[in-house]
Amino acid sequence: MGAKDANPPGTAYAILGALLGYPVEPLFDALPQARERLQRERGFSRDARAGLERFFDYCRERDLFTLQENYVALFDRGRATSLYLFEHVHGESRDRGQAMVDLLQMYEQHGLHLGAGELPDYLPVFLEYLSRLPAAEARSLLGETGEILQSITAQLAKRGSPYSFVVSALMSLAGIGAGATPHEVGDDDAQTPPSSDDYRALDAAWADEPVRFVGAPTPGQVPAQVPVHFYDNRPNPAASPNAVNRTREPRHG
Repeated sequence: MGAKDANPPGTAYAILGALLGYPVEPLFDALPQARERLQRERGFSRDARAGLERFFDYCRERDLFTLQENYVALFDRGRATSLYLFEHVHGESRDRGQAMVDLLQMYEQHGLHLGAGELPDYLPVFLEYLSRLPAAEARSLLGETGEILQSITAQLAKRGSPYSFVVSALMSLAGIGAGATPHEVGDDDAQTPPSSDDYRALDAAWADEPVRFVGAPTPGQVPAQVPVHFYDNRPNPAASPNAVNRTREPRHG
């Protein structure tokens, strides 16, 4: 493979972040292009590549509405599978608020300004930030989330979710081992919430574990870069009536 065939720096982070976001039509339409670009990525292990192929097969075999239903059933029902990184450590405590302020300042140093309702600890947003950084720095920062990613992928695999392959691919990029993945995958059932044992294990694992996002360069150390996107715009879930609420307000109904 020649240099001209390689992805631009940060492409894998941007694409994986988009795949972990709420499925919208522009993303759904761009899945073949996303698949082709990730096939070029050199940082994945063989198992990670195979897992991503299974994830794309899962998407290809379902319509957009089914993917949206599955996404909400999986990610909008509590901490165990939450894509909000600090929720795994701080819950809803004041510490989470300060940690998010610090993280937001890191983003703004690199020209990433979030829209209304977007939280900085949302994993797809964090990955968009990583897509703007030099490769070594991005890999190091992603590595600091390793135990959280391990916990998330274990819960996803337990549910037979193909999203476990996407999180496991992130772990491969960070060089922190392979995450748990299911033998069989299927649709997610909103009527089957995580068990009390799941929550107890999660609380025990994170009771005394701080999450650090350290080492962000000061302004001027890294030139401002254009965000890497493989479809037109990062979707704003607030625009969709079926979207996951990023602000985590209670759901009614």
